Amino acid sequence: MPDSRSAGRVSATQGRLPGWARLPLAVAVGVIIGLGQPPYDLWYLAFPGYVAAIWLFLSTARGTQSAGTGWAVGLGYFGFSMSWIVEPFLVDAATTGWMAPFGLIGLAGGLALFWGLAFWVSGRARRPALTLVLAWSAVELARAYVFTGFPWALVPYFWLPVPVIQWVSVIGPHGLTVATLVAAALLAVALSPGAGRLRAAGAGAAMLAVLFGGGMALTPGMQDLDGRPLVRLVQPNAAQHEKWDPDMIPVFMERKLRFTAAAPETGQPRPQLILWPETSVPNLLRRAGPVLDQITQAAGDAQVIVGVQRADQAGYYNSLVVLAPEGGVNALYDKHHLVPFGEYMPAAAVFARWNIAGLAARAEGGYSAGPGPQVINLGDLGTALPLICYEAVFPQDVNGAPLRPDMLIQLTNDAWFGTWSGPFQHLAQARIRAIEQGLPMLRSANTGVSAVIDGAGRVLEALPLGEAGYLDAPLPPPMRHTLYSRTGDLPVGIALFVAIGLLWGAARRIGRTESD
Repeated sequence: MPDSRSAGRVSATQGRLPGWARLPLAVAVGVIIGLGQPPYDLWYLAFPGYVAAIWLFLSTARGTQSAGTGWAVGLGYFGFSMSWIVEPFLVDAATTGWMAPFGLIGLAGGLALFWGLAFWVSGRARRPALTLVLAWSAVELARAYVFTGFPWALVPYFWLPVPVIQWVSVIGPHGLTVATLVAAALLAVALSPGAGRLRAAGAGAAMLAVLFGGGMALTPGMQDLDGRPLVRLVQPNAAQHEKWDPDMIPVFMERKLRFTAAAPETGQPRPQLILWPETSVPNLLRRAGPVLDQITQAAGDAQVIVGVQRADQAGYYNSLVVLAPEGGVNALYDKHHLVPFGEYMPAAAVFARWNIAGLAARAEGGYSAGPGPQVINLGDLGTALPLICYEAVFPQDVNGAPLRPDMLIQLTNDAWFGTWSGPFQHLAQARIRAIEQGLPMLRSANTGVSAVIDGAGRVLEALPLGEAGYLDAPLPPPMRHTLYSRTGDLPVGIALFVAIGLLWGAARRIGRTESD
C-alpha cells in the first residue's frame, strides 16, 4: 500500500484539524457508516464513510488523539446502528426503563473501545494506513469472540444489498472486512497529500472492481423450486408486554393453533414442516403435554418445531422441540449461546443486590447453556441446524455444527427489538449466515420478520414486521458447499497474525538501523 511515506508525513504534520472539530466530525462519520445498516441499507454512503474515517485518522496527530478519533467513530457507528438496544428495557419501563440510556451508552462506548484500540496502535506505526487495516480487522475478529463475542453489525455487513456480500461464502465476514478496509484505505491515501496518490486511487478502484465483479460471479442463480416440499412459518405477533399476560396467552395460543391448522391454498399440498417462534409454548416442557397434543392435532401429518422453555435439576433452558405427527417429541435442542444481561447475568449475585436480573430469563441467574451446536434429523426433509434467536448472529456457531446440514432453522422472538432497526438487522444477519453456508434458512419470528431465505441470501417469501399470519413456501435445496463453511475464520485469523507480526518485525529492524 503506497502510504509508507506520504501518510506518515500527513500524521506527523497535522495541525489542520483542531480537537473541537475532529471528535464531532469523527462521530458524524460513524453515523454515516451506520446508515449502511438496515433499515437504511445506504451502502453507497457507508463505504465512503469508511474512507472518511481512515482519512480522518491520517489527518490526526499521533498518540491519544488517534485513539480518540477511532473511539469517536465507533461511538457514532454503534450508538446509531444499535439504538434498538434501548427497546428491551422499555418493555417493562417502570422496572427497567432507567437502564435504557446506560445500556445504549455502555454498549456503544464499550464496542467503540475496540476501534479506539486499533486507531491508537496504528497511530504509533511507521505505516499507519496499512497498520490500521490490519489492526481494525483484528479487533473486529476479536469482537466476535472475546467476552462470549458480539459480532453484530460487522464492518462488511453494509454490502448486503449488493453482490459484494457474496464474498463471505469464500473468505467469511472477517476476510471481507480486510478487503473492504484495504479498498477504503487506498482511497483515503489518495485523498491525502503526498506522493503515490494516483497509484493509491488506481489500486483502490481496482480493489472495488474485484469486490463487485467477483461478487457477481459468486452469486448463484435462482433455483427451480417446483415439486419441493412446503414449509409453513407461523407468526403470532405477540407484543412482548402482552406475551406472558395471563389474559392474552389463550388469545395467542388460539391464533397459533388456527394458523397451524389452516388449509393450504387451493391446489397446494399440506406443508410437511411447521415452525413456531422462540418460547411460543406458554408452559414449561414438562407441563406442556396437553398443549403439545393440541399442536400435533392441529398440524395433521406435518412435523412441528416449537420454541419452549424447560427445566431440570441443572436449571432452566431456552429450547426447541420437534413434534412428530403421531405425537411425542422427536428431538430436543437447548440454546447454547446465551445473551449476557438478557438470558443470564454475569455475577448474578452481585447484580441481585440492586434487583437487576436478566431481561429474558425466568429464573434467578438466568438460563443455563446447552451443550453446543446440534444437527437434528427431520426425516425425508433432511437435516437441520437449529438456531435460537441470538445464535444466528455468530458465524462461528453455525460453522461449529458437527456435520453439514441441509438447512438452517432460526426461531426468534424479535419483539424485544422494537419495530425499527433491530428486527431488520437481525434478519440481515440470518441472510448472511445463509450465504456463508450456501444453505437455506427458515426463520420463524414472533413479531416478524419471518422468512424463507435461499443459500444466496435472497428472501424468497416473508411475513411483514408487526403482522400476524402464516406463510407457506417451498423449501429451497442446499446450494454449493462453500469454502468458508469448510475453513471458518482460521485462515483469516492466521493471515492477520502473520501480517501483523511481519509488519512489527520490519518496524523493529528499521528502528534498529536508524538507531545505529
